[in-house]
This record gives sequence, C-alpha cells and structure tokens, in this order.
Amino acid sequence: MEHRKVLADTSIVIDHLRKSNKSASALFKSIDEYELSISAVSIFELYAGATDERKKTDIANTLSAFETLPFTHDIAVKAGELYIALKKSNRIIEVKDIFIAATAIVYDIPVFTLNKKHFERLEGVSLV
Repeated sequence: MEHRKVLADTSIVIDHLRKSNKSASALFKSIDEYELSISAVSIFELYAGATDERKKTDIANTLSAFETLPFTHDIAVKAGELYIALKKSNRIIEVKDIFIAATAIVYDIPVFTLNKKHFERLEGVSLV
C-alpha cells in the first residue's frame, strides 16, 4: 500500500515529544498511514526549544522518520503572497506557520497539524 505524503507541522512533533505515552500521540498513530515530511522551518522551531542535550537527542531521533523539505526561493515567494492576503483580511498568523503553509502549497501536499485554526485561514492549504 502506498502511503499518502503529508507535511507535519511542528505541533505534531511537539505533541509526540511531550507525551509520556508516545503511542497516544497523533504522530505515533499516523506513522503507518502517512509518508512523513517536515519543513526546515519546523526543524528550526524544534531545536530553538531544545534547552538540553536530552531534548536535542529526542528531536533528532524523532526526525529520523521524516523527509526534510528545504525552504526555497519558490516557498519564500509563496509565503510573501500568503502574508499579504492574510494581512489584507486582518487574519494574520505567525510567520513560521505561513512558511510551513507555503511549503505545503509548493510541494502540493496536505498539512498534518494539531493547529487547524491557523492553517484554515490560508487559501490553497489542505489539512489532514
């Protein structure tokens, strides 16, 4: 069976890292269902919150299940367009989430997130 490719948002990984029972996380429950990718922006967010070596190791171990998608010129252009549209409609979200959404649009894959409220504001983004 071919797995559906998804772009995991940072919230999916953080949820998994924080749970003492990893098998209860959305990430664990989806590992057999999806081909997981992650934005380089999410990797930045994760390591920016890693305050000790154990957390860095946990992040590295978890990310070994993901394909990393780089932040490219095309993604930067799409992010700029999304930002302008959100600003015009007074529905702005964090720039990091705009970068992640732009990555999903450019790669034409849905966002796998626990933060649907923000990503639903973005035209062209499909959610898992």
